[in-house]
Formats: sequence, C-alpha cells, structure tokens
Amino acid sequence: MTKKRVVITGLGTVNPLTNDVAGTWSALLKGETGIDRITRFAPDQYEVQIAGEVKGFVPEAFIEKRDVKKMSLFIQYAVASAIMAYNDSGLSGQPVNKERMGVIIGSGMGGLESIEFYHAALLKGGGRKISPFFIPMTIGNMASGYVAIKFGATGPNLCITTACASGAHSIGEAYRYIQNGLADIIIAGGAESTITPLAVAGFANMKALSSRNDDPRHASRPFDLNRDGFVMGEGAGILILESYEHAMARGAKIYAEVAGYGANGDAYHITAPSPEGKGAVQCMKRALEDAGIKPDAVDYINAHGTSTKYNDQVETLAIKTVFAEHACKLAISSTKGATGHLLGAAGAIEAIFTVLALHHGVLPPTINYETPDPECDLDYVPNVPVQMSITTGMSNSFGFGGTNAVLLFRKVTQ
Repeated sequence: MTKKRVVITGLGTVNPLTNDVAGTWSALLKGETGIDRITRFAPDQYEVQIAGEVKGFVPEAFIEKRDVKKMSLFIQYAVASAIMAYNDSGLSGQPVNKERMGVIIGSGMGGLESIEFYHAALLKGGGRKISPFFIPMTIGNMASGYVAIKFGATGPNLCITTACASGAHSIGEAYRYIQNGLADIIIAGGAESTITPLAVAGFANMKALSSRNDDPRHASRPFDLNRDGFVMGEGAGILILESYEHAMARGAKIYAEVAGYGANGDAYHITAPSPEGKGAVQCMKRALEDAGIKPDAVDYINAHGTSTKYNDQVETLAIKTVFAEHACKLAISSTKGATGHLLGAAGAIEAIFTVLALHHGVLPPTINYETPDPECDLDYVPNVPVQMSITTGMSNSFGFGGTNAVLLFRKVTQ
C-alpha cells in the first residue's frame, strides 16, 4: 500500500506568552517571556516560586459556562486550542466525514490541580464535598474526549502519556494513522496544567527546577553556562493533521508537511538521559530514515533544550553524533526560555514553532543566552530571531522514563 502524505492545515495554542498563534509567534520573535512569579497559589514557603502561567484566558470564549466547571484547566486549554486550530484549518462549515476524523491529545499528568483541590475538600468536609465531575476532570484522555464531542469526531480517539514527549508522540501517532489510510483528519497535540503546590514541590525536590526566584524572566536559559534547571509552564498546542490529497481537494491552506517521525526509549534511567545520548541519537536517526532524507538536508532543530545541565549537554552531544560536520551548520533553538517547559504540551507547541519557522522563514531565538557553555558549542540562534528560508525542520522531545520523540517537517512540494 502506498503511504499517504500528511500535512498541517491548522494551528491553535494557549500558553504563557499569549492565547493565540499569531500573538504567540510575535511575542516569541520579540524575545518576550511568559515566566514570572507564581500567582496560582501563594509560593512563599516553596523553594521554587516561579513558573510560566497562562494569563488572561477566558474559557467561556470557547466553552459553555455550565461546562467550564466540569473541566480541569488542561481540558479547557485543549478545547480552546482545538477550536482555534479547527477554525484556522478552514474545516468549519465544510462537509467532513466524521468517521474519518480522529483526536489524539497527550497529557503528562492530567487534572492534577483538581486532584489536589478535591483531596483538600475531602479531608476538610468528607465525601459529600467531592464533585460528581471529579473523576472525568482528572483523567488524561478527557481532553481528547471533549474535543471529539465538540467536533463529532468518531475516528481514533487516544491520549498518549509519555511525560514531556506526550505532545510530540501524539502528533507522530496521528501522522501514522493518516499515513496508513486509517483517517483523513486528526486533531493532535498536547495539553498540561500542573502549576500546583504538589507538582512544584515534587520537581523542586528532584532539583530539576530553576530556583532563580529573584529574576524569573531570565530563569529559563537553555544552553547557557549558568542554567540551573527548567521552569514549569502550562498550556496546550493543537495541530490539524490531514492527508495531502484531502487537504488539496478542499483547497486548504498548508503550513508544512510531516516528513518523518521517530520514537524509542533510552532504557537507562527514569529521569536522566544516557551520558552519550544514545536514545536521542537513535531517535533522530529513525526520524531521518522514516523521512528518507540525509542529515545534511535538515536546516533547523527546535531542541528539547530544557535549561538543565544534563539535557542541554547531552542533546548537544547527540546532535553532533547524528549530524557530524553538518552540526556546525545547523541552526538550533530552544523556545523554552520564552514559554517555560509545558511538560506534556511541550512537544506540541514546539512542533507549532517549527512549522511556523518553515512557513515564515524566520527562526525563533534562544533567549537568555548570555554565557556560552564550552560543552554546548553549536549555533543556538542566541537572543534574536534569524531570517532564513529553510526547507526542513526537526523538533526534539525527550521525557522522563527515557521516552523520546522526534518529528520532521518540511515545506510542501507538489
């Protein structure tokens, strides 16, 4: 069977920078950041007091008021982003075979804030204080479920939970479904909202988070010598994936083509990458092989780039291993300085940024890059965007448990 080409026709996002794609892209290119002191709860007693919170989000603009209280934040973010992406794709009002349309939205931790809230309510007032909507508020696949109901999509309906690679794996698996003729359209991406006392304390006690509380806007500094950990973010990124023939038949706008996808595991450690970056190396190679392209065809990489000592160092080493001499010619950026680390939504929003870099011919910067690290010595597009017409971009996502996902996108050719 001839495999189908897969393209991106719609984008939507809610994130710490702003709550739409155009505003987010503009802020990203201006070098802005959505990271600040936590307002979701009083953070004074915590070692880490900063995060990338979503600001100014009005769920009622997308969701019936009576339904908002039934949804945890990650579901609200996913539904809003999906509506934006669907509208952007031009599918609204067009005839669509809903049996050939699916939804795959990943989440690393689901409705954690609802779990914390209702656990406190239980301890204080007993079982009668628990909402009948509590269980569906917390389950990770409810983002996919609500989005499917919204659009009447009765095709594949999945939630992929692979920590920080959840969003990227969701896009990759959606690509596979369409590529193999099992769907025409899939609404795919990731959603997360875990800026809660429990999550912040847990990540902080792992020594994974930056504790630069006095300077939150400069706390996330991927590849910089003085990085001291990642900054937690929240939000959602949703993409409309569609078979090329389906998109062309309806005259759709096409942002980019999904060229390749790699997925594997390190089998090394639950939170640390292998020192040689073997898992990341193999995953990037698998994506290149899937796309049928050589390493020197890649122009740009949106790195996982978490701003932790080991990730940035090992990812740099892995890129050098895969791309050899071409690594020095690659443009690489981590956008987590601007958004923080959106955990299960990170791979999705970073896929959006990679697609937009291809579409607009502009590479987003790695902000807060001040002091080069001798062990991170590639071109990280420091601090300012670069105008560059590129044809192929890669997006890397690596998660706890040693899970890896790599996506390749390219400009559409006939």
